[in-house]
Amino acid sequence: MSKKPSTEKLLALKGTDLPLGDLLDLFGVRVRRPWNVHDIAQALTDAGLATLPDFANCAPGERVQIVALAAAAQATFVPDEAEEVERDPLPSASLPQRLRIGDLPSARGGVRCVSATTELSQATYLMRHRGYAQVPVTTGMTTLHGVITWRSLALMYERGKERSLENAMQQESLPVADARQEFFSCLPMLSEHGYLLIRGEDGSLSGIVTQAHVVHRFESAARPFFLLGELESLLRRWLGTKLTEDAIKAVQTNKKAENRSGRVEDLTFGDYVYLLNGEQSKQVMAQQADLNWAALQCESLDRGQFVRHLQRVKDIRNRIAHFDAEPLPSESMRELTAFTTLLRDYVG
Repeated sequence: MSKKPSTEKLLALKGTDLPLGDLLDLFGVRVRRPWNVHDIAQALTDAGLATLPDFANCAPGERVQIVALAAAAQATFVPDEAEEVERDPLPSASLPQRLRIGDLPSARGGVRCVSATTELSQATYLMRHRGYAQVPVTTGMTTLHGVITWRSLALMYERGKERSLENAMQQESLPVADARQEFFSCLPMLSEHGYLLIRGEDGSLSGIVTQAHVVHRFESAARPFFLLGELESLLRRWLGTKLTEDAIKAVQTNKKAENRSGRVEDLTFGDYVYLLNGEQSKQVMAQQADLNWAALQCESLDRGQFVRHLQRVKDIRNRIAHFDAEPLPSESMRELTAFTTLLRDYVG
């Protein structure tokens, strides 16, 4: 988000309704994206607010009402044995977007080039000084003559050619991709050459993607998945050994009575929150949550903090469940890591 309104400013809107565009404008946002939807929702939650209808998946021209968080929960959660209710709904803005090669930061980060009149010694000095493995030879940033690589330099010497910029550069079958190309379709060419030159929408070179960039991108994307998997496994082991089958069935209101298994493995992440949240609007569920918390026998844990942390982890889970193009923010990674560490201490 380019800006974040103060809690006081958000609270002043309570009870009012406004166009969706005006709400987004408060946060400096024009279009809903998975990352800004998450941040706006978190800001509203921190202020004890929500919107009706949900700003994340309502129509673009719709008006939204700013209401208390409890009022929104009461209005949207009406369990009925006769109908299916999804506890972990993902806003339409969070549905997976096709990952393009241009989504990688290095594809938009610029690339250092040399001209066709540059001395070879200057080009190799640049490669050694900057740690570059490839230097494109261009006129401007649109006409690509070739690329100097350590391999192309070695081939020049191996073939006994005269030392020159032209002889030192690879000129054929250059690995060039359009920023709008699908990411996975570019991987075979990247694997073959070890790098890709990326052209932006205007046709000029906008960046370079190497295998190291892809490894870093997938490491940053995969780590949250593995952490979340461990976290949910720990939660299931802990809750499954402490809570009764009837207690688990009580939150399976998204299924018909005959399909309520009473198995913790069949719960959604949102169900974990309902199992333990004593401040939820439905009194029967809140009373059962009190009994569930007592059954866990974790007197050293502050229940309010634990449930709020669990709710934040649920929101993070909803964001990463569909592999966003943007890496998970470091703050969210710290949330996942801290909660996983906490559960390890209690579950073992």
